Amino acid sequence: MSNTTYTPPKIWTWREENGGRFADINRPIAGPTYQNELPIGKHPIQIYSQGTPNGVKVTILMEELLAAGFEGAEYDAWLVRINGEQFSSGFVKVNPNSKIPAILDMTTKKPTRVFETGAILLYLAEKFGAFVPMDVSKRAECLSWLFWQMGSAPYLGGGFGHFYAYAPEKYEYPINRYAMEVKRQLDVLDRNLADRRFLTGDDYTIADIATYSWYGQMVVAGFYDAKEFLQVNSYTNVLRWGTEIHNRSPVRRGRKVNRDSKSGIAERHDASDFDKLGV
Repeated sequence: MSNTTYTPPKIWTWREENGGRFADINRPIAGPTYQNELPIGKHPIQIYSQGTPNGVKVTILMEELLAAGFEGAEYDAWLVRINGEQFSSGFVKVNPNSKIPAILDMTTKKPTRVFETGAILLYLAEKFGAFVPMDVSKRAECLSWLFWQMGSAPYLGGGFGHFYAYAPEKYEYPINRYAMEVKRQLDVLDRNLADRRFLTGDDYTIADIATYSWYGQMVVAGFYDAKEFLQVNSYTNVLRWGTEIHNRSPVRRGRKVNRDSKSGIAERHDASDFDKLGV
């Protein structure tokens, strides 16, 4: 462990080097940095996002709703690159926290904005009456796992991912601290899934969609080149559960949306947009 110590000053001040690799997109204040209105398409739901683990939660749910026959779930997905585009005046109107994803429901008298992925998933599930149980006990279990994911993923992404993969230098203490917590969370999931097909039992819900987007993708596809480091294959129940979800057709489509690459689509306005990808 490094012997280098840091003594915090009496008053913290922002310097560009504080942000490291992400200095251009992180800052200690809120609000827009430039004027730009968001585009609005023809469909009931407008999504503003990028295909990150948080972003794909919403597009996966939308594709699941369409596959289940909900025609009202047609949507336009607009790419908001988290290289500073999330600080536009238009996006800040939809999400004052300047984080993707955010949505507008155009079917209400005044368009309804929803931000934070847990809120978006619950809003859409309740709007369409799908992927969230109505039974009181089952609903409580579903929401418990949904909010567990919301509280846990920052350790995997903002904590472990940052210090293991993105920090300008490797420091043993934070990597050990966050690796321990991520492995504990994987063990929580593995134990719960030992006798359950999905997180809440036999039913596939928004809790599975939210948690798969981080932990399922982590064990199946890998994040941060850390599969061996974290021994993710040892969590056999998580791997079985994650693989089943990973192979669902709506999930394969949802994971491709708002990805500005040859393997994805930057925007989605119609099912035919996936034709070039064969998904």
